[in-house]
Amino acid sequence: MSTQPIRVALADDQALVRSGLTALLKDFPGIALVAEAGDGQALLDAIAGSPVDVVLSDIRMPGLDGFGLVRALRERGDTTPVVLLTTFDDDTLPLAAAEAGAQGFLLKDASPEDLAEAITRVAAGETLLAPVPTDPVRARYAYRDQSEPTDTFNEREVAILRLIAGGYSNREIAKAVFLSEGTVKNYVSEILDKLGTRDRTRAVLKAITLRII
Repeated sequence: MSTQPIRVALADDQALVRSGLTALLKDFPGIALVAEAGDGQALLDAIAGSPVDVVLSDIRMPGLDGFGLVRALRERGDTTPVVLLTTFDDDTLPLAAAEAGAQGFLLKDASPEDLAEAITRVAAGETLLAPVPTDPVRARYAYRDQSEPTDTFNEREVAILRLIAGGYSNREIAKAVFLSEGTVKNYVSEILDKLGTRDRTRAVLKAITLRII
């Protein structure tokens, strides 16, 4: 039985960037670009009557920007996952993306494989709001204790681990994943227990070393 491709809509005001992303997306098996536009409003109009599985959008665009696009989708009751793209490596952007209602955040210099993975994972219901460490980062911060966790991690715990790695507080994480601060605190305690670590820094280093994030 054949699997339907993930339908993707793309918004980016830079024609060259948009054409480059279009070419990349066409090469990904299981992903189909079905709509593209040069600004947020044009994309909203394009998908109003033709639902998609994932929206990719630049953050900074004239007119309706990426944040505005996400808010407009949510205001009209459209829960389509959105991955926001930017060339700016700004620590505040992932949290702002989460607060707007986006499910993913990715730098434009991410590898094609990272882009495909982000699309696939948000389409499956995951949240990706902190960058995955690269191999050089993993090597630099390899944690001495490489014992296996006492239990597996579910998707919510991995998402929270990623945000901890991004330096976010429990209050900020709670906003990003739509949970109470107390619930996030409980998740963090459970994560530390599973990893056998005493604090957040050690937990992140071990999670990176073991490729949990």
